[in-house]
Amino acid sequence: MARVFGVIIDDNYRVEYGLTKIYGIGWSRAKKIIADLKIDEKKRLKDLSEEELRELNNYLRDNYKLEGELREEIKNNIDRLKQIRSYRGLRHMQGLPVRGQRTRSNARTKRGRRRTVSTFTKEMWAKIEQIEKQKKNK
Repeated sequence: MARVFGVIIDDNYRVEYGLTKIYGIGWSRAKKIIADLKIDEKKRLKDLSEEELRELNNYLRDNYKLEGELREEIKNNIDRLKQIRSYRGLRHMQGLPVRGQRTRSNARTKRGRRRTVSTFTKEMWAKIEQIEKQKKNK
């Protein structure tokens, strides 16, 4: 197992794919990193020398915000939006979609499972009215 930027990655992965396991690195950024460091695209993590791993770690640390630092920055940005009570901050607070998506028929991921709201039957209304009358009489 190779340790790259504090993340343990399986040795059998190609370097390009292994880098995508780090939070904040996708395919395009992984390709750019490999090109900048002049690492062979077909090379696997187990084939990298200690020097190449050290160089990779230093490059990532110096040029990108990744993992905890990136998560912290995103969290701080969301907290700032909540604090200034902007529209986006309020949507985050309410647990609703932030970027203008419709919520009438979708947004199940953000809103959770459906909760069916049943209509009151005549019997239920009668019970509610009875309880209210008892409260007024007391």
